[in-house]
Amino acid sequence: MAEVAAGEFLLNHIADIDESSVANLQDNLHIIRSHLDMDIAFISEFDNDNRVVRYVDSKVSQTLLKPDSSDPADETYCRKIVDGELPGFIEDASVHPATSKMPITERLNIYTYLGVPVCLPDGTVYGTLCCYSHRPDQTVRQRDLSLLNVFAAFAGKQIERHLEYNRTTIEVYERVKSVLDTHALEIVYQPIYHIRLQKVVGFEALSRFRTEPYRTPDVWFDEAAQVGLSRELEMLAVQQALKGLKHLPEDCYITVNIAPDNIANGSAAEVLADYDSARVVLEVTERARIEDYEVLRSALAQLRASGVRLAIDDAGAGHASFQHILEIDVDIIKLDLSLIRNIHKDRPRRALAAALKAFADVKESVVVAEGVETEAELKVLESLGIDKAQGYYIAKPMPLEEALAFLSSAQS
Repeated sequence: MAEVAAGEFLLNHIADIDESSVANLQDNLHIIRSHLDMDIAFISEFDNDNRVVRYVDSKVSQTLLKPDSSDPADETYCRKIVDGELPGFIEDASVHPATSKMPITERLNIYTYLGVPVCLPDGTVYGTLCCYSHRPDQTVRQRDLSLLNVFAAFAGKQIERHLEYNRTTIEVYERVKSVLDTHALEIVYQPIYHIRLQKVVGFEALSRFRTEPYRTPDVWFDEAAQVGLSRELEMLAVQQALKGLKHLPEDCYITVNIAPDNIANGSAAEVLADYDSARVVLEVTERARIEDYEVLRSALAQLRASGVRLAIDDAGAGHASFQHILEIDVDIIKLDLSLIRNIHKDRPRRALAAALKAFADVKESVVVAEGVETEAELKVLESLGIDKAQGYYIAKPMPLEEALAFLSSAQS
């Protein structure tokens, strides 16, 4: 009774166990094989008419049974055990009336054999969990099948989670790849306004995706990163954004969001080679992780030589932005909207904004306030000496045609 309770606990709390399903399956195979003192333990999958070995644990390094090796299912113990043509426990396969005649018995040198079906949580037979030895082993008994069944149920849940992860990953990959193939993203431009000069001096380019159902840009870029398409999607967005440069006045720049990795690996330089780099600002978000500042500084030096400027986005939102600002010579510090919101009512916010402005002056950087939504906020920023701002009070992000019309009306 205690064994049943322990098995149920194990199965019902699978989600609390190490998330690495593949590593867990390998560990479990090693445990069960070692406990039974067998030579081979493996988990197989039925793939159409084949039995494919997915996971193997062996006492010795050299074995004929390897991951992804396959045999016609009908010629294996696995299929016959699932179909009820063979028992789950065979003490000596070399003399058993059914297995002694099967070529696989001699080829894999099978003697004592244990095998049970592996079923997914919905009852679908995935394959089998099997162990065998290269010699008759009288210490293995029928009762050992119950232990194997517990592990098989455990393995079924792990495999299902792994299969679901694979299915989801494939869906995400195909979704992102479709956007890349069809260029199904649009760029909108939000004006960056010079408060003192009362003119638009630049635009931040932001991605919008033409998909149903609508999903926010951060979801798209996060998913692209999950499936190894981050560089491709980000570079597509940068290329689409910079197409707007030729329509803007020479004294207007465009800022584009970019991951530090895509600066360090040369992707940014490759794309910017086709544009007037002096009118481009690369924005690195506060939340972006920078693995090696020295590598990034080296890549930035080459870009700066061509006129590219660097902005740190979301300053004031967290610790990472300050680390970025200290480690890299930035041209523009963009204050996060969380710092700007209600700044006219909040002395600590004003004090922090003033401190960042003073820091920027020392670094010879420019400050841009993001998320300005009211006239009162704009006036406080002006009083602090912060000359540049963007936000809904000035203008929402808009398609290029509307941005050009806004620019024309603002300049007049």
